[in-house]
Amino acid sequence: MAMIEHIGVVGAGTMGHGIAQVAARSGYRVDMVDVDADALARGLEGIRKSLARLVERERMTAEERDEALGRLQTSGDLEALAEADLVVEAVIERLEVKQSVLRDLDRICAPAAILASNTSSISLTKLAACTDRPEKVIGMHFMNPVPVMKLVEVIRGLTTDQATFDAVAAVAQRMGKTPVEVNDSPGFVSNRVLLPMINEAVFCLYEDVGSAAAVDSVMKLGMNHPMGPLALADLIGLDVCLDILRVLEDGFGDPKYRPCPLLVKMVDAGYLGRKSGRGFYRYDED
Repeated sequence: MAMIEHIGVVGAGTMGHGIAQVAARSGYRVDMVDVDADALARGLEGIRKSLARLVERERMTAEERDEALGRLQTSGDLEALAEADLVVEAVIERLEVKQSVLRDLDRICAPAAILASNTSSISLTKLAACTDRPEKVIGMHFMNPVPVMKLVEVIRGLTTDQATFDAVAAVAQRMGKTPVEVNDSPGFVSNRVLLPMINEAVFCLYEDVGSAAAVDSVMKLGMNHPMGPLALADLIGLDVCLDILRVLEDGFGDPKYRPCPLLVKMVDAGYLGRKSGRGFYRYDED
């Protein structure tokens, strides 16, 4: 099994900087790359604040925080990942964007390096096919927020080999996560189950069955969900939810995955949830 000590993360957004944080805290040398300098700065600041909270809550020492930050480097250039043993891309959930990143990584990284995608719905087989190392391409789908959630879906493409799977599962375990093996299918397990539920909750709001608060209260109090589906959609990002539903609809050709028109309209308006300050709830005012 390949020994992994140096991890690259492409994308410094919510998922990317979360992955970089847990990797650095777990003892890996980490390079976080984003072509957007502002996004890179925000990601690094997010890691610093998150680690500071852990120190305040006495879940890690100040020395451990400093050691983790010392293992983390940032760059605006993918070439910084040339010596990485494992690279996890965490860019926008669009096939053509992910394919472009993977092609570049395939050219830059050593032949033995594993390329992982944090995709939440896109075919790993299709992503692997754009590289010259399809057997070393795998899905590593973390949950949001990455430092808190224990699950990592480890997704095999059609050509992913056992050594790659074993190496990535071992990395997830070292990060304190629970790797769960799933096979390549639109939405995998997590979003194939979750997104239709969120979409149906949006339809309840769209059809005036209940308010956003009512829909979420029913699911929290009646089904013991820690967060209602509409609040969860705001946390995930409504644009991400829409992208995943479209992957499901296209992948299965089944109208049951048709996105609710209200979800489409909200994304068109720029109401993307927490990250934009407004979604099904408002986050830009007290």
